[in-house]
Amino acid sequence: MALKQYYNKGVVEAGCDEAGRGCLAGPVFAAAVIFPKDYDNQDVNDSKKLKAGKRDQLCKQIEEDALTYAVSRVDAEEIDELNIFRASIVAMHRAIAKLSIDPDHLLIDGKYFYSYKSFSHTCVIKGDSKFLSIAAASILAKTYRDAFMIKLHEDYPEYQWHSNKGYPTRHHREAIKIHGITPYHRNSFRLLPEAYQVKLDI
Repeated sequence: MALKQYYNKGVVEAGCDEAGRGCLAGPVFAAAVIFPKDYDNQDVNDSKKLKAGKRDQLCKQIEEDALTYAVSRVDAEEIDELNIFRASIVAMHRAIAKLSIDPDHLLIDGKYFYSYKSFSHTCVIKGDSKFLSIAAASILAKTYRDAFMIKLHEDYPEYQWHSNKGYPTRHHREAIKIHGITPYHRNSFRLLPEAYQVKLDI
């Protein structure tokens, strides 16, 4: 099923989404995208439903086709200060602030959002599988974040961030237990739950 091109017809809408909320390490990234009126792209979809190569291809196309787009992030230290919920919204605020065109309305993936400036907004649960601009934002946020974690892997190969991207895989948690944490780990998260520690000790 084709994604919807707009929520409010005739207004400038920016789709917004984040990537990396559930990770143990690395920043949370967010993106905002404004497409031209009546823009359509049948290949754009929720980033989680696309393979990495397709996301990379679509990322470049979105950057070329969008009227304006922006990507921003909140690093692990600030996530620990704010909590991941607030940090995700701050990342979206930062992306919106970088747009070269002010939107009339914001389409936000998810259930909650803090108003930004005087822009009206609508939260859409699973919006990245419903609206074109949100899906595009999810692709940008995911692609930029993956590239960031792949780069970090060069300095911290023990954690295999080139493949797990900082998510709580078994190997990632085993590496934390063996090698400890890095400046990129989120100390406010349960990096090694007690039950998992016991399991590893067996």
